Amino acid sequence: MEPKHSHQLIIDNVSRFIDLTELEKRKYISLLTEVKVKKKEFLMQAGEIAKYEYFITEGCLKVYTLDEDGAPHISMFAVEDYWTGDMASFMRKEPSHYFIKATEDSELLGISRANYNLLFQEIPKFERFYRILYQKSLISYIRRSNHGISLTAEERYIEFKRKYPNIVNRITQKDLAAYIGITPEFMSKIISKVNRM
Repeated sequence: MEPKHSHQLIIDNVSRFIDLTELEKRKYISLLTEVKVKKKEFLMQAGEIAKYEYFITEGCLKVYTLDEDGAPHISMFAVEDYWTGDMASFMRKEPSHYFIKATEDSELLGISRANYNLLFQEIPKFERFYRILYQKSLISYIRRSNHGISLTAEERYIEFKRKYPNIVNRITQKDLAAYIGITPEFMSKIISKVNRM
């Protein structure tokens, strides 16, 4: 029997880093939970403890915090073939500081903490996969922090377009501004300028 598209997508993602037998693939899939979120619905809100780590099979979500004035600061967008969640909350069982909200109707596969631990017991090579995943996430976070300090807003926008061409046309200008760290009005000026170049 052919695997579901969503299952094939996550297996392809994992298989970039570790080799799995057919039995291991089936075991892994059995530990995942299918989740659907409508556009503008929350997958998770600040104050909640993250119960799952998620893999996106369809759609787009944004991960953000709110400052003391209630303004959003977007730390990432997650689309198909991306992982999302709050790793610190998930691992340490502490309340999250993040909101995760769907910007499109979205479908995800989640792994619970209990199944995550069971996975490592039953298929130890997954420890390597998640280590690589978390290392890549940390490197991405450090680069993004450095770009926030060293690049102008225009350079950050150009870098975002270059690095995420599959996302830039799927998000609002307002959300893009919240990611770059500028006002929507300034974002509009930058987009107009870059498009004229």
